Parts: sequence; C-alpha cells; structure tokens
Amino acid sequence: MKTLKGPGLFLAQFIGDDAPFDSFAGITRWAADCGYLGVQVPSGEAAMLDLDRAASSRDYCDTLRGTAAESGVEITELSAHIQGQLVAVHPAYDLAFDGFAPEALRGNPAARQAWAVDQVMKTIDASANLGLDRMAAFSGALAWPYLYPWPQRPAGLVEVAFDELAKRWRPILDHAADKGVRICFEIHPGEDLHDGASFEMFLDRVDQHPAAMMLYDPSHFLLQQLDYLAHLDIYAERIGMFHVKDAEFRPTGRQGVYGGFQSWVDRAGRFRSPGDGQIDFGAIFAKLTAMDFDGWAVVEWECALKHPEDGAREGAAFTRDHIIRVTPHAFDDFASAGTDDAANLKMLGLNAPGPNMREPS
Repeated sequence: MKTLKGPGLFLAQFIGDDAPFDSFAGITRWAADCGYLGVQVPSGEAAMLDLDRAASSRDYCDTLRGTAAESGVEITELSAHIQGQLVAVHPAYDLAFDGFAPEALRGNPAARQAWAVDQVMKTIDASANLGLDRMAAFSGALAWPYLYPWPQRPAGLVEVAFDELAKRWRPILDHAADKGVRICFEIHPGEDLHDGASFEMFLDRVDQHPAAMMLYDPSHFLLQQLDYLAHLDIYAERIGMFHVKDAEFRPTGRQGVYGGFQSWVDRAGRFRSPGDGQIDFGAIFAKLTAMDFDGWAVVEWECALKHPEDGAREGAAFTRDHIIRVTPHAFDDFASAGTDDAANLKMLGLNAPGPNMREPS
C-alpha cells in the first residue's frame, strides 16, 4: 500500500488580478500558507506559466519548480481542461466555447480545434519537462447535446460521435505515451466522457490506450447518482488523479438530477466545500490507499455558499486529516507464534515429509 500525497490545491478557481493570486510566486506562497504541499497548475494561464517555454525548455521548467519549492510546495500536475474541451465541440456550443480560445480564432471552429490540440500537445511536453508523469484534461463533447434520447436518437449517431472523438484524441494519446505522460480525463457532465460506460466506449475505440486514464472526482458522480465507491473498484487501474471535491444531492418534489435550470444555490444537486457535502471521503481515501493509488489528493474548491479562501484553508486541513499513513506491518503481528513450515504441517495434522515422501501439492 502507498500513502497518498497531499494535500494539493487546484489553482484554477483562485487565479485573479489581485495579489497574491496574480503571480505564480504569490499564489504558491499563499497555498503553502493555507497548508498545501502541492499545486495543480492550469497550463493555459499565462500568469502561472509560459506554456511555449515550458514545452521547449527544461531550464525554464527547473526555474518554475524552484519557485514552487521556495514557496514550500511542488507542482503536482498540469491541467489542460479548457484546451481539452476545445478538441471536440458540438456546433451548438461554438459561440459559448469561443470565449475559451484566443480572440483571433473566434468564429473559426477548425482553427480553434487545431490550436487546442497544439495546446494539449504542449502541455504533455511541459509535463515531461517538469518531471511529471500525468496531466489532466477534459475530453470535449460531440454527442452531449443528445444525452437524453428525445426525440429518439438516429441509429449510429452516438457511435459516429465516439469514433470521431477517438480519432481526434488518438495522436495526442500516442504523443503522451512517447513522452511518458498519461492523460487523466476528468469524468464530468458536459463531456462525452461523463461516466464509466462512456469512458469504456472511448477506450474501446483507442484500443485500450495505456495513456488514457481517469481523473476521479466523486462530486460529479454523486450529482449523477452513480455509485462513486463501486466506481473505484471497477476502474482502479485507470484512475491516475483525484480531486477532493464535495457535493450534495437533495431532490425535491420540484426538481432532481437535471436541476430545473436553477442557479447553483437553488439546485437539488450542488457542489460544496470539502466536508460540507454528502461524499463519504473516509471510504474513498481507504479504497484509494488499499488499491495503491500513487497520486495526489488535490482539492478542487467549488461551493455555492462558502467564500473560496475559507474553503481553501478548510480543504487543506480536511484532506490532510483524511490521508491514511499506511502501516509498516500487520496490526496483529504482536501475536505471531513464529511458526515455520514444519509447524504449519503439524497444525494441519499432516506429517512432515520424510526422505521418500512427496511434498504436499
């Protein structure tokens, strides 16, 4: 078994225009002061890192790691969530997702997609230069508008969408494998990879690619009413990253999983700061420890109610308190009788083999 690393903090929700959130040095010092040992860094935020330089220069990456170390943290992973989203965008979302791309590319879906692929490729290279063996991303979505089958979906529609999604991601996954990096797709509503079944559909089309992994975030499973503990048992070998994010689901006579188009505060399902929701993190940390998860426990703060800085500080302590320091020996070793093979045979009522007797098979 392995002791999980952490606590770490995903910086995306905290980056801003004011100090200390406007620079990598400032935000990492703040994170360390909150009690974090690591930071997960969105690769598309210029205030945090220069992605072009990080992808091409190990010296620059060494400097970046040095800045983090001076603050008292390390870089846990890079994230290409936003760029990954733009690898596959259904036309219904073109206008909404144009805001994620450089202004010069807006209104040009093909150019936007090419830019996104290049960005994900550079995040892979930057991860390798930083000595990291995994990164985070969204998969993007082509089939998502057809999630609920009304009107009835035409035969083959979903299959064609997943064929295309795999076609777009296959060369990226190949590049990641060449660099020794695994892409951990956050299994997330709004993405075509939003649950275990859809992830398996994708894996089948990329030939069970070894670089295709999961970012496990139980909050998204609770809001779907998916068994987030059984999910760990099923996909243990594919889980490469972990977000500590809480949620609650309180259906009423007026709304359920779909939320009735209400704001986050008024939805039956909403995200909460770690410890304030319904997720059984005690069971999750125990399962991850038992299955030899070798990654970080990274807080992704999202809450409809609590101030983010309060959530960050509380999240560090919450995660630290849930990390299980693995035992170096069995708890009942004190009662060991110190038996040997001969004693074991005797305890079973079996005679020790003589010179002409066969060992028990």
